[in-house]
Amino acid sequence: MDASTSDPRRWWALAALVTSMLTLGFDTTILNVALPTMAGDLGASTGQQQWMADAYVVVFAALMLPAGLLGDRFGRRRMLITGLGVFLAGSLVGALAGDVHWVIAARALMGIGAALVTPLALSVLPTLFAREEQPKATAIVSAASALGLPLGPIIGGWLLNHFWWGSVFLVNIPMAAIGIAACVFLLPETRDPASPKVDTLSTAFTATGLGALVYAIIEAPTRGWADPLVLAMLTAAVALITALVLRERRVERPMLDMTLLAQRGFLFNTIAATLVMFVLSGLLFVLPPYLQAVLRNDALGTGIRLLPMMGGILIASRTAPQAATRFGARATVSAGLVVLSFAALLASRTTVDSGYGFTALWLSITGLGFGFSLMPAMAGALGALPRDRAGSGSGLLMTLRQVGGAIGIALLGSLLADTFRDRLDVTGLPAKAADTAGESVVAAHLVAAKASPEKAADLVASANSAYVHGMGVVMLVCGVAALVAALLAAAFLPGTREADESAGTPDMVAPQTDARQ
Repeated sequence: MDASTSDPRRWWALAALVTSMLTLGFDTTILNVALPTMAGDLGASTGQQQWMADAYVVVFAALMLPAGLLGDRFGRRRMLITGLGVFLAGSLVGALAGDVHWVIAARALMGIGAALVTPLALSVLPTLFAREEQPKATAIVSAASALGLPLGPIIGGWLLNHFWWGSVFLVNIPMAAIGIAACVFLLPETRDPASPKVDTLSTAFTATGLGALVYAIIEAPTRGWADPLVLAMLTAAVALITALVLRERRVERPMLDMTLLAQRGFLFNTIAATLVMFVLSGLLFVLPPYLQAVLRNDALGTGIRLLPMMGGILIASRTAPQAATRFGARATVSAGLVVLSFAALLASRTTVDSGYGFTALWLSITGLGFGFSLMPAMAGALGALPRDRAGSGSGLLMTLRQVGGAIGIALLGSLLADTFRDRLDVTGLPAKAADTAGESVVAAHLVAAKASPEKAADLVASANSAYVHGMGVVMLVCGVAALVAALLAAAFLPGTREADESAGTPDMVAPQTDARQ
């Protein structure tokens, strides 16, 4: 099928790509609302819940750049089908998993599939559509990915209210199958034999370095920061990431083009976007247990109660491009980060008795800050690059954003676990029950359900208080991180409006350009 023709099948092919990106979009948030239920059914500690969320994100971040190169070299349609097949297989493993370790393995497998699908879904568009149709097609695919964010908690909540927790994995299977069938029958095969070869050593450095860093951060609250294994993992992470940077600076055609960071507009917009994802990922990890365990909402109620944030994001998606055009990207990104910081600092004032009304208020403000900071930052980062570097730039931007999300879940989740365990009063409980209660607020509620009425009431009150205090500490850190990012943006982002024309693409999850051009 040639892009220059008016073959109507191209719109069916686009619909299949939209289905695939929508699935990946809601898979970003669908598990967050399921984690409290899974923690209860599987007996997962906070650290294991972090791994269930992070296994997907770490693998996704580590493999996205080599996945795009594999598509260029061996055929984009072939690798897109492979990615959807791997994602389907991972979803099936997750649905059938009987313990935490199988769920983590399933999420990692899904991360491999997502890493293949995300860059390639955009890179096949030039073969489907004529040049004048490509911006519209790219915007549709990108918007589908963004739309998946608010759908995830609602779909996950509804499924958990009607079926077992494995249904949040099972829902991916028909979606992925439709995508595979459409790729087989509707997409032409394209490749770029001149693209750089996949650097196996750099890929290994990325995956193992990032994995070691996340492992150390997640295990530190349990083992202690001075534990030999934690220290060894941190040392290995620093060594591997340093080796990656040194290697990529030496090779003629790097997979991860670090010289792009010499562009001031790209560097500081990327830092801003990465810190926004750090804050958002941590927030979406710590908030569902508060809504479910502390405020006693069911899974669907939890999903619905996340909507004020999504409402804020949708409002910002309409108005942020115009604000960037009128006031400049620097002012818009800085203001968005200040709003995000204010929302997080407001959230840190949450108490056990605050109720949902207060939560809805700061969630709405969070959504506005997120939308006003992330979209112009991404547009500004890509707009600061020469046109011939847009492909490698978008790939680096996506990778760093995913890394920010992974570290957000690991670091903020670990801070929460540490604070919760220190504040929880387990006086009078047997040693084993006390250890179990300290694993998470959900575990503490399960222990309380088996205790005497008097002890149960005290343990529930202590668990709720400890969790809300831990969440407040996390929100305080998020507020400071967003404020630091705002100061960096105000001080170092270019003052011109050179990237404003690119700020019109309504994209919050995928980049506006092909990741592997």
